[in-house]
Amino acid sequence: MRLYNTLGRAKQEFIPQRGNDVSMYVCGITAYDLCHVGHARSAVVFDVLVRYLRFKGYNLTFVRNFTDVDDKIIKRANEVGISSQELAEKYIAEFYVDMDALGVLRADVEPKCTEHIAEMITLTQGLIEKGHAYATLSGDVYFKVRSFEGYGKLSGRNIEDLMSGARVEPGEEKADPLDFALWKAAKPGEPFWESPWGKGRPGWHLECSAMSEKYMPLPLDIHGGGQDLSFPHHENEIAQSEAATGKEFAKFWVHNGFVQINSEKMSKSLGNFFTIRDILAKFLPETLRYFLLSMHYRSPLDFSFDALEEAEKGVRRIYTALGQAREAVAGTKWSGSPLPQELLDELSGYEQGFEAAFEDDLNTAGALGHLFGMVRLAGRILEDKTLRKAAAGKAALERILAGVDKWSGVLGVFGREPAELLAELKACRAARKGIDAATVEALLAKRLAARAAKDFAASDAIRDELTALQVEVKDTPAGQIWDVL
Repeated sequence: MRLYNTLGRAKQEFIPQRGNDVSMYVCGITAYDLCHVGHARSAVVFDVLVRYLRFKGYNLTFVRNFTDVDDKIIKRANEVGISSQELAEKYIAEFYVDMDALGVLRADVEPKCTEHIAEMITLTQGLIEKGHAYATLSGDVYFKVRSFEGYGKLSGRNIEDLMSGARVEPGEEKADPLDFALWKAAKPGEPFWESPWGKGRPGWHLECSAMSEKYMPLPLDIHGGGQDLSFPHHENEIAQSEAATGKEFAKFWVHNGFVQINSEKMSKSLGNFFTIRDILAKFLPETLRYFLLSMHYRSPLDFSFDALEEAEKGVRRIYTALGQAREAVAGTKWSGSPLPQELLDELSGYEQGFEAAFEDDLNTAGALGHLFGMVRLAGRILEDKTLRKAAAGKAALERILAGVDKWSGVLGVFGREPAELLAELKACRAARKGIDAATVEALLAKRLAARAAKDFAASDAIRDELTALQVEVKDTPAGQIWDVL
């Protein structure tokens, strides 16, 4: 398996450091608000990586943290009149609601910053003793960036370039504008903990170093997060961890790309900021998860509701085909006709291509392409009168269904009962278009009565009325079936 390593700026063969055991740490949320679509992308990307590593048989330890004390949390808590701890706990609970809906697995360890203050104080003391950090008169502690020779190796930035835009903010006692806070002296009204430097709280970067080192040996096999974390957060993690321990912090640094909204950067100020709740009020979680996997994880992802509509169509096509294949396997009388070799070769190509895509830097977009190829092949078998009755055709359909079932566990999509999922999709589309199901059913009943009375003019008029409501009607041996246009 090859993964793109931000540290090496290239795809590299993934080789665990400790035999079959793999360690992975991913930066979690700062718990001060509902999760947005950017959080969803990062969570789903690393969820698929977790699933695939375990699928390959690795013994994976996955740690994802929660930042539960931070400037943003304190500010928001003061605005709403509750403690920062109450606010953080509220949004950690909301995080789980969103992630459970999206099928994101829980991490093996989910540490909180406030539960690891002692480890962070110990790490800071060690950095001071080694000359990599210093305490100020006010009780702040800063890391000496220039004391760490490798600073900038992850992001590719050099210290002289960074100096051009660096400055010391009013009230700061930095010895150098590049230095960053390990410990912050408490301000009035802020949560604090006792420390050798007085009452205070940890800086943001410190927590991930302390928590990852507590739960997994160094070097970590994989450290991950959003692209926006590579600098300064992950750069600072490397500096403080490697300066403190003398060991390499992580072998692979994996970062997912940004989410854009209609080709613009997502931001509250532009009014193009969507929470996961906003999206799931209109679309199924499976549609959002499929959409997030439809582009390579390192590429920018342009989010729009039109794009979600297209993703929903893709989900529909897959589940419709799966339902038809299952029905055929269960209900068709099969004979002994062989399946043409070219179709068997095509199926083998899709099966091999699917896994090859995952092996090539977790290319979920490419893997989904092979999955669609398998489903299209199933459709061709079902449409061909000869193949549909061939025992070899049945075997191919069973092989396709088994393949989709196997890979659905890695992708986290296409694992539900088709009829149930398709009914939910229809209800979602109807709700978005303002279609009342009861009204549709009443019109269908009238149409059925008109057809029974051979009043075909009335039947056609009702069909036109349904079309105007954006409802499509199909007459099948099982009766009238309606769907949203």
